[in-house]
Amino acid sequence: MKFVLQYQDQHNRWQRWGEKHNEGDAYRTAKARAKATGKRFRIVDGNGNLIDLVTS
Repeated sequence: MKFVLQYQDQHNRWQRWGEKHNEGDAYRTAKARAKATGKRFRIVDGNGNLIDLVTS
């Protein structure tokens, strides 16, 4: 199963950041990127279903 990481840009649109195949790794990466950039990240599965929303 693939997990897609997306971030919310300054226009409130979700932009693709990357893809992971391990849910734990996807969450750790999203959490670290949200903290480093101050942006909201979300994790969605291959079908576009929301898995988690991460804020800094």
